[in-house]
Amino acid sequence: MPLTDPTATTVSATATSTAPAPSRTPRAAGALLVLGFVLLSLNTRVAFGQIGPLAPVAGWGPGTVTLLALLPPLCMGLFAPLGALARRRLGEERGLFWASVLLLAGAVLRTAGLPGLYAGTVLVGVAVAVVNVLIPVFVRARFAPRRIGTMTGVYALSMGAGSAVVAALVAPVAGAWSWQAAIAIAVVPAALAAAGLAPQLRVARTPAGPVAPAGRRRVGRTALAWSLTAFFGVQTLVFYATLAWLPTVLVDAGLSRTTAGTDQAVLILGLAVGGFLAPTLAAARSDQRPHILGVAAVCVLGLLGLVLAPAGGAPLWAAVLGIGMGGGQALAAVLFARRGTDPDHVAALSTMAQTWGYLLAATGPALASALHTASGSWAAPLLAMAGLVAVGCVLGLRAGRAVTKPRRDPSDR
Repeated sequence: MPLTDPTATTVSATATSTAPAPSRTPRAAGALLVLGFVLLSLNTRVAFGQIGPLAPVAGWGPGTVTLLALLPPLCMGLFAPLGALARRRLGEERGLFWASVLLLAGAVLRTAGLPGLYAGTVLVGVAVAVVNVLIPVFVRARFAPRRIGTMTGVYALSMGAGSAVVAALVAPVAGAWSWQAAIAIAVVPAALAAAGLAPQLRVARTPAGPVAPAGRRRVGRTALAWSLTAFFGVQTLVFYATLAWLPTVLVDAGLSRTTAGTDQAVLILGLAVGGFLAPTLAAARSDQRPHILGVAAVCVLGLLGLVLAPAGGAPLWAAVLGIGMGGGQALAAVLFARRGTDPDHVAALSTMAQTWGYLLAATGPALASALHTASGSWAAPLLAMAGLVAVGCVLGLRAGRAVTKPRRDPSDR
């Protein structure tokens, strides 16, 4: 059940556990909960945000960059069902902790040359797949309803801030030492996340309900689930294509590699800002369609700006695009939590949208590269992404619609 006090933990569940009750006060336990949540949030895009800024410095070819950009969304799509399995077997708290341990192992492995970078990126992708599915359920279950938007915003803000700091550091560190040293930066926040989530192992696990309660249609047969999937998938495709190629786009436009890396950090800071604002504003309303339209419009503006003025206005357009993409990704998490009728339904919606959405997103970097090769310009992929954002916006409006009338099947919306 959601808490009425955001600083409290699930005291009733803990009290019924056979283990001794924790000696810490509810306020201290709540502080540890928020701390672990923020530390984990800092890590969920750090590893993936390193590739774009490092590509020009490390001298990786298009094939290497495309593969490293493809692996994260591919893994997060293929392994999203593990999040639902982890929730049923371990509960949200333990599931998130063990995902953070796997993320730490992947961050360490990524420092072991190119083979280790590939293998470690797969491990990190699997870990983040579990985190992505569990976070909306965790937020709904452990925080008061009025805090859902704020905590989703905190998640996105922390995620963007961590990625931005690392993106700004990797090029100078790689220039001074090596790209392996730059990759190793991600190990520190990953270790902190695992340590920060360890106290949540003492929270008593609440058993998950049946996969589909009697009377509920499977989410794959509902228009709501497919609308969520379309909106999330398009937003994520544009996100990963931009993350992979923006520094190269800017270098080809005449900027230095260091400046391109700095603009990538500006993009990721924009992700953090948009990721905080959109869910905070959207969760306060019952109808999120205006917010879906808003984030799509901001994304299109940023992409068109990069087409028209990729060099002169790069920091501005990177910030605008980042705000739009960050808002779109975080808004999807609010839609999971607000449209789900209970934690099991939230998990089912999240799992489906992220499985198919990330598999769609995995094609983004390769499609952008293919369009660039075919046209000889980055304008073609940027304009194609702007068109996709518009299509995803239209398809996603169903998921943003407020439900005002009771229905026999609450999941068919």
